[in-house]
Amino acid sequence: MNLKLPILVCFLFIRPYQPLQIPEGKFVAKVIGVKDGDTIEVLFDRKPLIIRLEHVDCPEVRSKQPFGQTAKNKTSTLCFGQMVTVIHHKKYDRYKRLIATVINQKGENINKELIKAGLAWHYLKYSSDKEYSRLETVARKQKIGIWSDPSSIPPWKWRTPKKKKTSLRQSASLSNL
Repeated sequence: MNLKLPILVCFLFIRPYQPLQIPEGKFVAKVIGVKDGDTIEVLFDRKPLIIRLEHVDCPEVRSKQPFGQTAKNKTSTLCFGQMVTVIHHKKYDRYKRLIATVINQKGENINKELIKAGLAWHYLKYSSDKEYSRLETVARKQKIGIWSDPSSIPPWKWRTPKKKKTSLRQSASLSNL
């Protein structure tokens, strides 16, 4: 049997991978999914693109961190199904998600709205934007969302192995005595 013909036919139907050509600075896309509070999926140029919200870190949904589902619901309410403006600097995280600020159809900055609602930490490891720090301070003073729990653990610490989480909770409880 001649194997050349089936192989040739296969190559006719295989298209080479072509990465999305993201425009410089900003673009408009439709939100087709909300992965968690700080990660959305948009449809751009008829292809899905994962966006990681810049400046913020929301509680984890998959590992059932308190307020994780609430943060995801808030993000969904703010942008799911909408055409949004994605503002970026062509930076990607280690999971190949585009790091960006997202503005919804009402002109609301979703990243900032999550901080204002007490559903995200200002992600100081990757952001030095003073406005996000200010918004977090206001939410902390109002004790809303994550700030209503005196022993809340930031997601970057929550993601550590389970043994460490238990000791983090214990030390958070002890520090509030």
